[in-house]
Amino acid sequence: MLMLLPGGGLGMNPTMDDMNLIQAQRHLVRDIGEEIDLEIGPGDDDPSFANTPLLGGPSQEPSAEEQGESKQMSMVSEIPNADQDILKAQPAKRKKKVVKRWREEWADTYKWAYVDVKEGTARIFCSVCKEYGRKHRRNPYGNEGSRNMQMSALEEHNNSLLHKEALRLQMASKDKIVVDKPIYVKALMSKTAGSIIEAALKRDPHEAEFIQSVQEAVHALERVIAKNPHYVNIMERLLEPERMIIFRVPWVDDRGETHVNRGFRVHFNQALGPCRGGIRFHPKMNLSVAKFLGFQQTLKNALSPYKLGGAAGGSDFDPKGKSDNEIMRFCQSFMNEIYRYFGTDKDLPSEEMGVGIREMGFLFGQYRRLAGNFQGSFTGPSIFWSGSSLRTEATAYGLVFFARLILAELNKDVKGLRCVVSGYGKIAMHVLEKLVANGALPITVSDSKGYLVDEDGFDYMKISFLRDLKSQQRSLRDYSKTYARSKYYDEAKPWNERCDFAIPCGSQNEIDQADAINLVNSGCRILVEGSNMPCTPEAVDVLKKANVIIAPAMAAGAGGVVAGEIELNHECNVMHWSPEDFESKLQEAMKQTFHRALKAAEDFGYQKESPEALLHGAVISAFLTIAQAMTDQGCV
Repeated sequence: MLMLLPGGGLGMNPTMDDMNLIQAQRHLVRDIGEEIDLEIGPGDDDPSFANTPLLGGPSQEPSAEEQGESKQMSMVSEIPNADQDILKAQPAKRKKKVVKRWREEWADTYKWAYVDVKEGTARIFCSVCKEYGRKHRRNPYGNEGSRNMQMSALEEHNNSLLHKEALRLQMASKDKIVVDKPIYVKALMSKTAGSIIEAALKRDPHEAEFIQSVQEAVHALERVIAKNPHYVNIMERLLEPERMIIFRVPWVDDRGETHVNRGFRVHFNQALGPCRGGIRFHPKMNLSVAKFLGFQQTLKNALSPYKLGGAAGGSDFDPKGKSDNEIMRFCQSFMNEIYRYFGTDKDLPSEEMGVGIREMGFLFGQYRRLAGNFQGSFTGPSIFWSGSSLRTEATAYGLVFFARLILAELNKDVKGLRCVVSGYGKIAMHVLEKLVANGALPITVSDSKGYLVDEDGFDYMKISFLRDLKSQQRSLRDYSKTYARSKYYDEAKPWNERCDFAIPCGSQNEIDQADAINLVNSGCRILVEGSNMPCTPEAVDVLKKANVIIAPAMAAGAGGVVAGEIELNHECNVMHWSPEDFESKLQEAMKQTFHRALKAAEDFGYQKESPEALLHGAVISAFLTIAQAMTDQGCV
């Protein structure tokens, strides 16, 4: 066993028992024999190191001198006791470089960590939590005596909810586009309407996604508010959710290790009926995203032929790379807390990003177990616990039906038109399928790493091959190995491909200003939003100036609401709808939604041919419906 003697030399204590050996390994001893109960001690070899900035410090390979030191130290225990007295008198080489490598390793891996001296001792602190999170009463890390203990403690803090929430607030504070956007919008709006955005920004300054959705809605309602100033109070009440639920979700992985995620559910507004909205499992899920999705869902449900309230929620859990058993345990833990808020007269959850057939089945099974009854209010395609036969296709098919309605107003047909589609999930795949069925030519799909383009267009066989690639967790690049006329572009978006119309089915803000310019230059004349808020405000401005017709998601994506409402009918839960009957009902509902949006736009002075007609008309129609219900029910 090695020790640093008070004189600074190396020595052995042959009388030390095994317990003392174990305890001695856990601490670093100063030259004066004092124990340092810290993560990082200010090395006596290098006093200035504690004040050296470590963020982004490059890792170093061990030099020949360091390797020699290590070899020499490991051989000391093999020297006979008689010779150790001689070694005690010799000055030992310092372990400065070895310890320094440890420090540089964690500083390079955990860039948020830094060393500072407090009350005369050097400690590790988290720069993110110090500025955006609650202050630590004590250091959350272990001693420096063991490299593994130190790295484990740093990793534990890196994965803690406190650190993740502080990191989210840091990222939100750096999003200058969203924070500065209310100033940009106020230049186009009346002072009365601008005050609504100012109030929302003052209350929730770090909720970037929610603020963006609010300013888009208020901008669309400018003429309504100018004509009816009393709607300002209604809008202020509407923008504050009725109920926000945040809870922890502990679960155990297949190795027996415990993890904790954060769950969300926002009941945004129930003036028109029980809430309905998706559950999203994604690492970037937070309260701002839940509120933004809930607000969008509230407007979408109000615009549809079936009147329902709006809700949204989910968790920052990432289902990718998890086993079925791990996902089942997480879903069951998630439902243990939230089940009491679900029910046909309360809240009706549905699929969203990261939540599909498997996840909804696990969620419903645990709900049925806890609630003690069977009700088909959890939407999904399984015939055993859901009614409609085309539930997963409803949203995607509705997008294509809506595009056909727009083209019909322009006296055009969808046959032969080139369409750019983003995304690689269930909605994007069903959009491809319906476009092919209607004679269009879809040419792209995309994932988080790039996009795939097929100049010949996708057909049913190619779509089936894409599904096989996804089910086998293979890359889209493998598609090009089979079809020579296709190509996969890394770190790129599909918006520069020549097209007649586009259907983004990825995530929010996937189209920025540069992408919008590429779309216009590529010949795009219609954009149907397949995902919620896919365009940034700058992108919307570019598209409107170029007279590109924008079909908002709250109108074009109403197909999922229609399917969900059909599922609530008791007859649908015991009778399986045929695809023909379902599509007929879906097309009729989309037609009603389309004409309601156009009529509301015309009532407030927007021309039917204007690119703003559908964009603003959908918000106006939905808001007026909700406002009337809120007025009738009083201040509740």
